[in-house]
Amino acid sequence: MKSSLKLSPFSTPVRIYYEDTDAGGLVYYANYLKFLERCRSEWLRALGHEQAELLREPGIAFVVRSIEVDFLKPARLDDQLLVDLEVEKISRAQIFFRQTIRRAEESLAGGPGELLSATVHLVCVNAAQMKPTSIPAFLRSQLEALQ
Repeated sequence: MKSSLKLSPFSTPVRIYYEDTDAGGLVYYANYLKFLERCRSEWLRALGHEQAELLREPGIAFVVRSIEVDFLKPARLDDQLLVDLEVEKISRAQIFFRQTIRRAEESLAGGPGELLSATVHLVCVNAAQMKPTSIPAFLRSQLEALQ
């Protein structure tokens, strides 16, 4: 049975501040990874799960196993961005995401505005041992209902 809670695709806004840019006035490439992470954290929070709570009980964390990023266009100071995610696949201990970053103004105007495209592969780990473990049943069933 499908959940009425639909959080894939999911989007969260990000404003570009001076601290996000490099000497050329463009967003420093590594900061895009932070924006992708924030989106995944907000998505999990919207599902009702704080990462700090999952660390305590049941003692799990999600770590990036791999990421593939295509930088398409630069973002600049004061840009308002939308960071999107869509769950592509969930397995016993892994989640695969498709994420994009786009300019909010261009998206509202009907243009693609896509600045970055990424595929992200997360693995659920036992936080104490940092070894792969199954996604807890309560969370996995909730995630699978969103596919």
